[in-house]
Amino acid sequence: MIMKKILKIYLLPVLMVLTVSSCKKTFEDRAINHNVPTSVPASLLLNGVLNSMVDFPDGSSEIYDQYYIYNYNYYGDNTYDLGSGDNYYLTLKNVLLMEQQAVVAGSPAVNPYSAIGKFFRAYFFSKMSLEEGDIPMTQALQGLANLKPVYDSQKAVMVQSLAWLESANADLASLITTGSNTLTGDIFFGGDLTKWQKVVNAYRIRLLTELSKKTSETDLNVPAQFAAIIANPAKYPLMASSDDNLQYTFVAPTNYYPQNPDNFGQNGSRQNSSQTYIKLLTSFKDPRVYVTAEPARYLVDTKKQSPTDFASFVGADPGLDLGVMYNNAGLQFYSFINRKRYYSTYTGEPSIQIGYPELMFNIAEGINRGWAPGNAETYYTAGIQASMAYYGIPVTGSFTAYFYRPGSSSTTNIANYDTYAINTNWNTYYTQSAVKYAGGATGLTQILQ
Repeated sequence: MIMKKILKIYLLPVLMVLTVSSCKKTFEDRAINHNVPTSVPASLLLNGVLNSMVDFPDGSSEIYDQYYIYNYNYYGDNTYDLGSGDNYYLTLKNVLLMEQQAVVAGSPAVNPYSAIGKFFRAYFFSKMSLEEGDIPMTQALQGLANLKPVYDSQKAVMVQSLAWLESANADLASLITTGSNTLTGDIFFGGDLTKWQKVVNAYRIRLLTELSKKTSETDLNVPAQFAAIIANPAKYPLMASSDDNLQYTFVAPTNYYPQNPDNFGQNGSRQNSSQTYIKLLTSFKDPRVYVTAEPARYLVDTKKQSPTDFASFVGADPGLDLGVMYNNAGLQFYSFINRKRYYSTYTGEPSIQIGYPELMFNIAEGINRGWAPGNAETYYTAGIQASMAYYGIPVTGSFTAYFYRPGSSSTTNIANYDTYAINTNWNTYYTQSAVKYAGGATGLTQILQ
């Protein structure tokens, strides 16, 4: 009885107070999830942004570019219902938050995260605009403060993007000089700002090249901007080799290459090469076809053509009915992507996002158009040589080609393949493929990119 009285006298009032106080909580208070963080350091936000900018070599991008195509509609088709384009506004919100968190943590207004942030703004806004035209930019990313931002013209987006790239280059140069170069969370270069400065300028060259039909626009001033970069490598350092590539490297067991032993049985024979890609290679006798594709087994096994004959590589018409294509693929009439190369490992090859070979072709293109003095052929040759090296093709001599041979008893077994020694001389290929031009109408980049 005494214990019950104690409970009534002391504990019940406490419970009543707790009950009353809990009832006073607002809806917003109750909506807060205390099990998740309310702030994220700049380094983690950077990591997420970097992963968001990667174009993976998966079905969507490769199919739309017609490198290879589906022949079995259960796993996809070759229609171009791409939607309205990419949307990076959520990523850009994280860019803004990344910059804010860097300052909150004690960094000055100009810091590695703010400098890289300017590059991200230029990269994502220009990419969206190239796909969609006019987009919200100046009034975007304001949240509830502005739910109906105005659309900026594509020209305005490009002018601002080029300005951001100029400012990013200047900020990075200043940070490198003062040694203020701590950039944690960088999955590409481990915080090396000198590498990032080269990427910024390489992307600017790309953007200027993509604006090649707007040279009369004085607000863009494309030729002058291009010439300024080429003429002043101390101020605008550029990639010196493929070691400077911005590329995504796949690692196991966390980030597998899209084609790997686990899905070989599912799509190894349901994605064959496209005529668009294969004909570009075979018409110029490009040795890279031996690395990226296989000969059509019907031509090799039934028609007894040499597997190293360029005529043995056949891509499918991407506009062909999938039922017909699937039947032809089953009869081995087409070349498949090189399954020994792309399905043997979980890490595959690095996926280049902004690279040295492309930079060389873009510079050659600009020089060819008269934007800057120089020898376009020198840059064009350097681009070819770097691309060949990426696929393991030497300047002279030979390399080994591996062609998967169907008939394995296991859907995951890539051990069943033939090897061939391919004699090559990329300089011969260059002579066959180079365009001799007298103006700017025909671009070098139509041949290789």
